[in-house]
Amino acid sequence: MGIRTPTPIQAHAIPAALDGRDLIACAQTGTGKTAAFLLPLIEVIFGYKPKVEGSIRALVVVPTRELALQIDQQMQAIAYFTPITSMPVYGGSDGASFDQQKAALSGGTEVIVATPGKLLSHLNLGYVAIDGLEFLVLDEADRMMDMGFIDDINRIIKFLPKERQTMMFSATMAPPIRELAKNILHDPVEISIALSKPAEGVKQEAFVIHEPQKAPVMEHILKTNEASSIIIFAGRKVEVKNLARHLHKRGFNAQAMHSDLEQSEREQVMLDFRNRKLRILVGTNVVSRGIDIDDIDLIINYDVPQDPEDYVHRVGRTARASKKGQAITFVSEKDMREFGKIEQLIGYPVEKVSLPTGFGEGPEYRAEGVKRSSSNGNRRGPGGGGKRGGSSGGGRPGGGRPGGGGRRR
Repeated sequence: MGIRTPTPIQAHAIPAALDGRDLIACAQTGTGKTAAFLLPLIEVIFGYKPKVEGSIRALVVVPTRELALQIDQQMQAIAYFTPITSMPVYGGSDGASFDQQKAALSGGTEVIVATPGKLLSHLNLGYVAIDGLEFLVLDEADRMMDMGFIDDINRIIKFLPKERQTMMFSATMAPPIRELAKNILHDPVEISIALSKPAEGVKQEAFVIHEPQKAPVMEHILKTNEASSIIIFAGRKVEVKNLARHLHKRGFNAQAMHSDLEQSEREQVMLDFRNRKLRILVGTNVVSRGIDIDDIDLIINYDVPQDPEDYVHRVGRTARASKKGQAITFVSEKDMREFGKIEQLIGYPVEKVSLPTGFGEGPEYRAEGVKRSSSNGNRRGPGGGGKRGGSSGGGRPGGGRPGGGGRRR
């Protein structure tokens, strides 16, 4: 697979896991934590006889079905030359898929990668072969708590053997995560790698911008930037739909990823994006945690995320695996305070660049009520070398939100 040198999280987590230790690992997205738990699982499962024949040996619990599919795919790739079997278990599937999941859970498939709600449904029905479970992995634990899965996780834990090795991976270490770790881990090894910092390879920029300027400036960037793989993040599902619809009408190769799509549609969108048949993916924060693609060139934050940690996860979709990438954030007047919190979290100011020529002036940047730098310095934005695009000041009705009224709730 081209992996020659372990990432820091892999170098710390793999030896601890192979020693049989529980661990709690805190690492940002894109640092290789999936392999940090899959490699030791594969090593042990392949090398040692099961405690109970016909039982699931490892259970990986994740917040989203996209992540479940992704980890299962990585499991199959890494374990290709072993007889180890695995299965993703998630909701939103048809009756045939449910029967397939039931057969895997009751027949001793060695590694199960599951979302909490669907796994709990199967456990409550009483046929899950869990007696010989050796490993429990909670991946993206902070996101599972944000999504309200804490009760489901606690119920799942009650079904599992007490004698097991537990590994918990999280991008943040908030008090609820610490409390969960205290309840389910035994004398864990603690690992913390570059918490809350975007990768060094990400070129971060911000346009300080009026709401009506957002849509035309976004179109200008998409026309002039050579990036072949782009994710645009919006705050809410309705905005994702509106943005994708607007871009499609304007001739851009763009599609939305949201929970209203059928599972087969979601998988097809992700497959097209991964295979470069789709240039632009529009999504919410769920996408920032739910995909693992190494070659994303450009991230556009159409909205500033309300949670500073979400900025790190969004930006972390690019410059993965020590590569380079670009992240552009639109900061309107109402989002300045939130963007100031992001800058406090990451420990440095994000460079403010001028709007491209022909798009007018943006507001002055103020964060936490303190005047900082203007958005209209000497530097031109992407494609701003004299080429004019759109109308001066943007001029788009609807507050800059394609198909909407411009207000974000």
